[in-house]
Amino acid sequence: MGVSTSAPQEGITVVTMDFPPVNALPVQGWYDLAAAVRAAGADPTVRCVVLTAAGRGFNAGVDIKELQRTAGYGALIGANRGCYEAFAAVYDCEVPVVAAVHGFCLGGGIGLVGNADAIVAADDATFGLPELDRGALGAATHLSRLVPQHLMRALYYTSRTATAHELHRHGSVWRVVPREHLHDAALELAQEIAAKDGSLIRLAKAAINGIDPVDVRRSYRFEQGFTFEANLGGVADRHRDAFVSSKEEER
Repeated sequence: MGVSTSAPQEGITVVTMDFPPVNALPVQGWYDLAAAVRAAGADPTVRCVVLTAAGRGFNAGVDIKELQRTAGYGALIGANRGCYEAFAAVYDCEVPVVAAVHGFCLGGGIGLVGNADAIVAADDATFGLPELDRGALGAATHLSRLVPQHLMRALYYTSRTATAHELHRHGSVWRVVPREHLHDAALELAQEIAAKDGSLIRLAKAAINGIDPVDVRRSYRFEQGFTFEANLGGVADRHRDAFVSSKEEER
């Protein structure tokens, strides 16, 4: 359980999230993920990173139960900073990052894949931001990198999800495969990238980030300010308490 790394092939590092039952990461998990991705990118022998997850889905965002059982604002601040660090680590990774997505990719998961360089998805993958239903605001910055602007707004306001096939039609998902082939398909793309000259691929990553039309770090940080406003106004706690209660009733 936690964040682990492996090197299945020369030039490729796989970073895996494993936080049962749904990969809703606690505060420390986001920092651990950021550290693992940064370490992989800093390794001169690595030319591509694959970001993947174990279990039922890729990522369900932050651990809301941790937020609600922690007095004060410490956990909320930690989650916001941890997400910021993890998203930035993916974006700033010195080599390309391929996200291998299965099942649900929600909330913070959108932040990760939106900042990745390429996405390979299982045919059961769904992508969305249930933030308004969870008393939070954020990652519209990253959803905007996956779908057109008006679709992003509709998905954000309704908390609906989009399928892997829909994102593939919009060009943000490289390939959609049966779930049992996801690992191999992600490695296949990673192999093609890792076959390039290591120095040139690092220069290419820096160059492409340098021409991005949106500063994703600053844009996301701006969004986070409204999460704090919702929290200070009391509306965030009401929604998070309702979410936690609904999950307890399901058990």
